[in-house]
Amino acid sequence: MSLQTAADVKSCCAAAYSSPAAAFLLDDSLHPGGAALTRRLADAVELRSGQRVLDVASGRGTTALLLAKEYAVAVDGVDLSDASVREATAAAQHAGRAASVAFHLADAEQLPFDDGTVDALVCECSWCLFPDKAQAAAEFARVLRAGGRVGIADVTVGPAGVPDGLAELPAWIACLAGARTTEEYVGLLTAAGLTATRVEDHRDALAELIGRIQARLKLARALSKSGAQQETHAMERGLVLAARAAQAVSQGALGYCLIVARRDR
Repeated sequence: MSLQTAADVKSCCAAAYSSPAAAFLLDDSLHPGGAALTRRLADAVELRSGQRVLDVASGRGTTALLLAKEYAVAVDGVDLSDASVREATAAAQHAGRAASVAFHLADAEQLPFDDGTVDALVCECSWCLFPDKAQAAAEFARVLRAGGRVGIADVTVGPAGVPDGLAELPAWIACLAGARTTEEYVGLLTAAGLTATRVEDHRDALAELIGRIQARLKLARALSKSGAQQETHAMERGLVLAARAAQAVSQGALGYCLIVARRDR
């Protein structure tokens, strides 16, 4: 299966991340490091009570709800999956956070917010999936107030780019094929008018997530009904890709970074 347009990539990835399979493999957070790395990102962008925060590619709302509860901020989440927006909205209502957390069906490259209206923006393991990363970075900068901060946590590649065997559709869904080097990410933010203030290496979080995916795929394979050839093939293919990704992390060809950048003007 080949994806011909940016819109195809976006819709495919949005659907994949809202699927039950993604929840099984990745847990609710859908990114390396889970809640612990989300809290580190929130501390790095210096969240304070009463601020307005934008969570880009908010998924099922796990990060937005954590930020609202633990940092006393108001959060808007945007996601391209209608199913994820509905699920996140229901989760906010169930948690009693509907007054401070709202979710919107929107494209990260065309954020539905006015200029300079957000105190902080977070984007976890998603920027690598956006076809036009420069446009997304420009949107990040546009909606930030002066002095506001962007916090990015994302998959990185080495100077040679995506390792062989991973630059294909299943790898897009695994946050790999669109990844860039840390320096390229910083360059995109700089070109958008943002100043990088912190860069951290968190490849250990990616290695842990890949290991968890491998374990769950093996469990699913063991529990699958005999004769379900299509499901078995998908699991075997997933295990092959996960093994390649694990090797790439151990060799330094794949990583995971945290970047904070400030809007000065």
